[in-house]
Amino acid sequence: MTPMSRRKKLYEGKAKILYEGPEPGTIIQHFKDDATAFNAQKRATLEGKGVLNNRISEFIMEHLNRIGVPTHFIRRLNMREQLVREVEIIPLEVVVRNVAAGSISKRFNIPEGEPLPRAIVEFYFKDDALGDPLVSEEHVTAFNWASPQEIDEIIALALRVNDFVSGLFAGAGIRLIDFKLEFGRLYDQNDMARVVLADEISPDCCRLWDMTTNEKMDKDRFRRDLGNVTEAYAEVARRLGIMREMDAANGTQPESVESE
Repeated sequence: MTPMSRRKKLYEGKAKILYEGPEPGTIIQHFKDDATAFNAQKRATLEGKGVLNNRISEFIMEHLNRIGVPTHFIRRLNMREQLVREVEIIPLEVVVRNVAAGSISKRFNIPEGEPLPRAIVEFYFKDDALGDPLVSEEHVTAFNWASPQEIDEIIALALRVNDFVSGLFAGAGIRLIDFKLEFGRLYDQNDMARVVLADEISPDCCRLWDMTTNEKMDKDRFRRDLGNVTEAYAEVARRLGIMREMDAANGTQPESVESE
């Protein structure tokens, strides 16, 4: 793989860097150790976080690809990087909520941890300078961020991903409280676009609670100064069976993971 210094950087965000891919229509997605919260007002570097997010997102995206959910993910390149398809990002953060937590608890005075009547899909305009404001479908279509048909596709895909990923985490004793998704338009040779899942799915963009103790296993540990952020991410990876693979790649015996 070409060293990072020789690649053309396309974009650098709070947690990832995008580089030009080795083939037309591809991008290299590099996961950083940077952690931010409250629109980057709070910052830190958490060693190993990028590696864990890369592997957890790879694991989930591969499973989604297998069940026919269209994603931008192609393959993992190394411990910090993935090869993904180049897409035109739709400027929306799509949040799926299963249990009250965070802003929805504050907005509607619902106790944190209370199950919602059904999964709720919310749209936020993707703009850090504005604080990613909550928007309605009417805003989305009026400002031409997405068409009515694309909105329908996004909601259907978001709920399908929620069903599958909730089950995946539940099998590991983890409750998916809510999570953020991003979608993009993937163009074919005839300039026809289809909506695909983009970005990542990791503890950076999910609220994950232990099913028995309600212990937080996600970025809220950083937001709320609970400590042991990367340790919590590593526990998510361990429960999903990813740590065993990582230790094998590093020459560590799997038994050392089980004995922790």
